[in-house]
Amino acid sequence: MKSYRQIETSRLYEQIVAQIESDVLSGRLRKGDRLPTERELAEQFGVSRTAVREAVKALREKGLVQSHPGRGTFITDNTARSVRHSLGFMMKIGAADGSANLTEAREILEPEIAALAAARADAESIAAMRQAVAAMDAALDHADAFIEADLAFHLALARATHNALIAALLDPIVDLLREHRARIFNTPGAPQRGQMYHKQILDAVVRRDPDAAREAMRAHLRQVRKDSKTKG
Repeated sequence: MKSYRQIETSRLYEQIVAQIESDVLSGRLRKGDRLPTERELAEQFGVSRTAVREAVKALREKGLVQSHPGRGTFITDNTARSVRHSLGFMMKIGAADGSANLTEAREILEPEIAALAAARADAESIAAMRQAVAAMDAALDHADAFIEADLAFHLALARATHNALIAALLDPIVDLLREHRARIFNTPGAPQRGQMYHKQILDAVVRRDPDAAREAMRAHLRQVRKDSKTKG
C-alpha cells in the first residue's frame, strides 16, 4: 500500500479525503480494496486519529467507502457512480486545465447568480453577505480567514437567489474554489482587488440592481482570471 504525504492545513480531514479520492480517480484504489487502519492512516498523514475518523465519515457519506466492524474500511461498489456524478471530480480531470475550467464555469454561472440575487435577496441574505465582507476586510493579511469569508460571500450570494438548485450547483466545487483562492492569495494586491469587487456586488444587491450586480461579478471574474495568469 502506498504511503500518503503529510498535510499541514487546518482543514485536515478534507485534505485526507482529497488524497484518497485522487487515488480512487486514478485507479490506485479499486473496488474492494481495504484502506489502512485508522492508526496507520493517522501515522501516514501525520494527523490525529480524530481527523482520520472525520475523513472516513465524509468518504462514507460520499458513497466511496463502507466500514465493517472487525474487518476494516473498503472501497465500495458505488465508487464509479459517485466519481462520475461528482462535479469536483469531473473538474479535476485534466489537472493542468483545472483553474481555467473553474474560472470559465464561474464566468458562465456567477454573473447571472449575482443578477438574480439582486432581484431576490432578503434581509437575512444581505446580512450574511455584509458579514462575509466585513470578515474579509479584517483578514486581508490572513489567507485562511480571508478565503473562508470569500467562500461564504459567494455561497450567500447563491443562496440569496432562493433557488435551491443554484446553491446546490456551487456546493460541489467549494473545495476547488478554496484551492484556487489559496494559490492566488499571495499575488500582489489580489485580496484587495477581490474585495473591491465584492463590495461593488454587495452594493448592487442592496440597491436591487441586477444589471450592476451582473457587471460587477463579470469584472470580478476578469480580475480572478488575470490574477491566476500572474500567479501561473
